[in-house]
Amino acid sequence: MLSGIPLAILLLVGGVVALYAGAELLVAGAGRLALGFGLRAATVGVTVVAFATTAPELFVATIGALDVSTDIGLGAVVGSNIANIGLVLGVSALIKPLSVSETVMRRHVPFMVFAAILLVGLGANGTIGRLEGAIFLLVLAGFTGYLLHYVTNNPAPMVDNPDTGAGIGLREVALVIGGLLTLVLGSRWLVAGGTSLLSALGFSDLFVGLTVLALGTSLPELAASVVGALRDETAFAIGNVVGSNIYNVLAVLGIVALITPIEITAATLRFELPIMIAFTVLLVGMMGHGRRLTRLDGAGLVAGYVAFLYLLLP
Repeated sequence: MLSGIPLAILLLVGGVVALYAGAELLVAGAGRLALGFGLRAATVGVTVVAFATTAPELFVATIGALDVSTDIGLGAVVGSNIANIGLVLGVSALIKPLSVSETVMRRHVPFMVFAAILLVGLGANGTIGRLEGAIFLLVLAGFTGYLLHYVTNNPAPMVDNPDTGAGIGLREVALVIGGLLTLVLGSRWLVAGGTSLLSALGFSDLFVGLTVLALGTSLPELAASVVGALRDETAFAIGNVVGSNIYNVLAVLGIVALITPIEITAATLRFELPIMIAFTVLLVGMMGHGRRLTRLDGAGLVAGYVAFLYLLLP
């Protein structure tokens, strides 16, 4: 029987694979359901698929907070948001320059910036309690209502996708349910393996969340955005990351804070959260310049992410 570090590595790898597979199932099912209701591809990217690819962070953060500590959940969210910008969009832009649609820039990016600032503002006192969690969820409800209003008043033309208006099928529902179940299993394996391995090596729970768990839970965003870049659906790639970063803060931390208050250390307030804000502002600046992310921008984002990981090392 395996035990100790070998078992932790096996659980870690198995968790990453299960999270990736679960997210793929969830993205496929949720995306088809959304297109069946007549949503535009860009809107699907920033809403349904973004929320679906946020599911790993939600499961990992919640299970980690309940089974280990709230540092796991906070680290997974903050680390994932940084990885989404530095790694996911960086790699995607290196593959193919990403065009930024006016809709995403004007309607969705401001919410991403607001969510990041709201996290720093509400967490400045060192705690994100149930009140702050409720505020996150109320803002999320407002964002969702805003998107639904926009979609209702700007329906997608029928020619956008041959599946538009096809309705809901049992296959799509089965994909969503299967994806959720796989995500639950994968998140448990990833939390158990990641915490056991790095804890045995002397690393803190926050470091575990910021690195191994954040990278593991960012795999769905990486897969979805890279595929979008390869298929020349660059608006989808950008929208996926923007939407995911919004849901990571508002949905994931909102739900976790309602379950159990999240403690934020002074060191996190001084380093990790400002780094997240810096990456967010850098991305907005890059997107606002010419409405596209070039390969040079991608290289800069990846280099910044590598530097962040290096600075995390004790």
